[in-house]
Amino acid sequence: MNPSCLVPVPTVTVGLFAVVLALGSVVVASSATAAATAADRELRLTVYNDNLALVSDTRTIQVQAGQSNVELADVPAQIDPTSVHLKGLGSPLEVLEQNFQYDLASPDRILQRYLDQPVDAALKGGELKSGALLSFDGGSLVLRRPDGGVSLVTRAEVADLRLPTLPEGLRTRPTLVWLLQAEKGGATPVELSYLTGGLSWHAEYVAVADEKDTSMDLSAWVSLENSSGATYPEANLQLIAGDVQRVQAPLPMMKSRGGREVMMAMADASQGFAEETFFEYHLYTLDRPTTIADRETKQVSLFPVASTPVKKIYEYNGQRDAKKVRIILEAENKKELGMGMPLPAGKVRVYKKDSRGDLQFVGEDQIDHTPKNEKLRLGVGKAFDIVAERVELSQDRITDRVFDRTIQVKLRNRKTEAVEVVVQESVWGDWEIRDASLPFVKKDARTAEFRVAVAADTEAILTFTVRQTS
Repeated sequence: MNPSCLVPVPTVTVGLFAVVLALGSVVVASSATAAATAADRELRLTVYNDNLALVSDTRTIQVQAGQSNVELADVPAQIDPTSVHLKGLGSPLEVLEQNFQYDLASPDRILQRYLDQPVDAALKGGELKSGALLSFDGGSLVLRRPDGGVSLVTRAEVADLRLPTLPEGLRTRPTLVWLLQAEKGGATPVELSYLTGGLSWHAEYVAVADEKDTSMDLSAWVSLENSSGATYPEANLQLIAGDVQRVQAPLPMMKSRGGREVMMAMADASQGFAEETFFEYHLYTLDRPTTIADRETKQVSLFPVASTPVKKIYEYNGQRDAKKVRIILEAENKKELGMGMPLPAGKVRVYKKDSRGDLQFVGEDQIDHTPKNEKLRLGVGKAFDIVAERVELSQDRITDRVFDRTIQVKLRNRKTEAVEVVVQESVWGDWEIRDASLPFVKKDARTAEFRVAVAADTEAILTFTVRQTS
């Protein structure tokens, strides 16, 4: 270990009282060491949708010729230690052992190590109580005095609990420790890679419809959340969109300490991601380095604003909602129509300007991963001025297995312009539509679909019979 990494730690806070340590040498990662290697460091970060990231960290470390221990403490608390890989770049470097030490110096862990050991408790009134620590809990300490008696000390009364030193083996931060074999000592470049939890991303879209709902402007942001327990300075960022299979197994994950502080870091919208196909997924690469701080939510522009034609559809399925007609905005994700980029799964918020030119929120929907040349359908709400009713007029049994159901759908349009409503009927088994008052299409094996034109401020009636064989 580089001697510059040995620094004294005078005080550690434990619960409501302080633990004052003797000035001994405790191994921790020093800021001086980090600063010395920052110029040679290259950090690459690939973040997946489902709380997973791959970190590749190229840096320079100090090693000794022959066998030596090297420690690294600036790693995330949620690292998967079984995924860690250290490789020397240049001179030969052999990894003999690899350890992940995460026994952190929390108040309870420190006190557990001092059971049956002498401690000094300085009370708020100035009195000093000394003795061997027999037990402790959230409210009190039990000390055996030098004369053999026992003192019960309320923790609320304690100003300082003085301990000789930090117990051996405890860490202030999770630490990777390697036993290395090197041909020569000195500064050695290495590449460290590992998987970690606590990092994830999702897309957020903003769509602004025009006055006539015939086109919309679509912009996209990537929201990146970091609760991994580490900061990634000036990282080369890549995102993977797709469903990556992972084996679910219990891992010794550590949770970050303290409350979670969320900050919003808004990146320059003029710089975004380059997209490419990768394996069976899509890879998005940010065109510049960025810093991703611990306990931070960062937003980065995914692509520039795209304008595309859009179609407003009124859709009614009386078996799902007896009265309401859904509003759908449908666009085609095609390059010739202004888009044509694979869209990662995310939430789409839709806005529109009112008669005063002010932007108003009109609804939102969640989309799945949408490849290029596929349709984008956004369910944004329910129509106020279109009322629907579905009534089953009759049900006739033809045979033991065959029966007819006659359905009537009434649509009332209280708008000042005509509309077309797509009426869907969900069916099952073997079926056919008979005696329908309007044409229909078989959308799929369980759905019949009618298109009903309804003039302004009028009512339209659709009647049909479904023959089903169970």
